[in-house]
Amino acid sequence: MGVERVQDIASATSEDTIPVEFIRSENEQPGITTVPGTVLECPTIDFSDPDEEKLLKQIFEASTDWGMYQIVNHDISNEAIAKLQAVGKDFFELPQEEKEVYAKDPNSKSVEGYGTFLQKELEGKKGWVDHLFHKIWPPSAINYCFWPKNPASYREANEEYAKNLHKVVEKLFKLLSLGLGLEAQELKKAVGGDDLVYLLKINYYPPCPRPDLALGVVAHTDMSALTILVPNDVQGLQACRDGQWYDVKYIPNALVIHIGDQMEVMSNGMYKAVLHRTTVSKDKTRISWPVFLEPPPDHIIGPHPKLVNDKKNPPKYKTKKYSEYVYNKLNKIPQ
Repeated sequence: MGVERVQDIASATSEDTIPVEFIRSENEQPGITTVPGTVLECPTIDFSDPDEEKLLKQIFEASTDWGMYQIVNHDISNEAIAKLQAVGKDFFELPQEEKEVYAKDPNSKSVEGYGTFLQKELEGKKGWVDHLFHKIWPPSAINYCFWPKNPASYREANEEYAKNLHKVVEKLFKLLSLGLGLEAQELKKAVGGDDLVYLLKINYYPPCPRPDLALGVVAHTDMSALTILVPNDVQGLQACRDGQWYDVKYIPNALVIHIGDQMEVMSNGMYKAVLHRTTVSKDKTRISWPVFLEPPPDHIIGPHPKLVNDKKNPPKYKTKKYSEYVYNKLNKIPQ
């Protein structure tokens, strides 16, 4: 028998109980720690605004102050998003043995594949979620053995979505670069240029009998430079603001942007990686599709040389290979 999947545990759990390894400590339980009745209105930015100065200012402020924002009018059609979501949902609704074909190899260093547990959690706690990881760009980095063959339109929907993301990615990096006083292309170049990896993850959070006690994904910042996420319509994303946890408002077809650790490092702390987590629902399945924009594994990342100097602005972060950063983070080793 392989790894136990949360989807199976959820199907087998009927009463008001969940296995003890899913019950969070009191300082993490969403029933206790969520600010009730308050939905966080993190910045919503109209990406089609012809006033580039205004857009630049909005992105800069949201990235320094919040580390999370939602962009609307981004030119990715509702249909392309709906197709991505439909094929992902269909995959997770396949019989278990069909999904296990894509299970990640426990000995592999790669995160790609179908799986359940990702990082070492303190006290052996577990998140109420199964996932599928695979790269969707660049073509040289794609490993199609991790792309489901069923549903048949899976590949087409994902390729279409990746193609649609390019314009958004280029524009975001350009605005973030200009916001720091760098040339338009410098930030993207620093993170790997055309070798920038788009890593898709599907998070599948089955209904949970005790959503007040469990978390889908524990509080974390993303390792990526940027994350671009589309959720389904089930509330679950929470952000930490001034030490408090709030639900983030769901906006249909918006792209949720997270500043990730590498962006914080490259900007030498100007841009802030957002601390966020995911709650689960008692009777609905939540699904989300983050795409992590990250450097290639051997790429070396540190504070951008133009943003640091010895006297006024010394580097606040170490410079290292991205693969080393990932290893440390997943194994809870200080950076």
